Amino acid sequence: MGLHEWSLGGVLLSPMAAYAVLALLLTGVLRLGLQRVGLSRWIWHEALFDCALYVCVLAAVIAALTH
Repeated sequence: MGLHEWSLGGVLLSPMAAYAVLALLLTGVLRLGLQRVGLSRWIWHEALFDCALYVCVLAAVIAALTH
């Protein structure tokens, strides 16, 4: 598995934090795209959709960056 800590000035940082921030940014871009195209009006519960989309994007980011 590719999740190894990064040493930054003697402090160990988890790559999961960077993956989470990257997934958050990508989720925001996807949501903006959905709003511009007009597909966001078909979303019944936006908070649940945002959470599910974030989890899916986070899983994709981890899968893409650890292999």
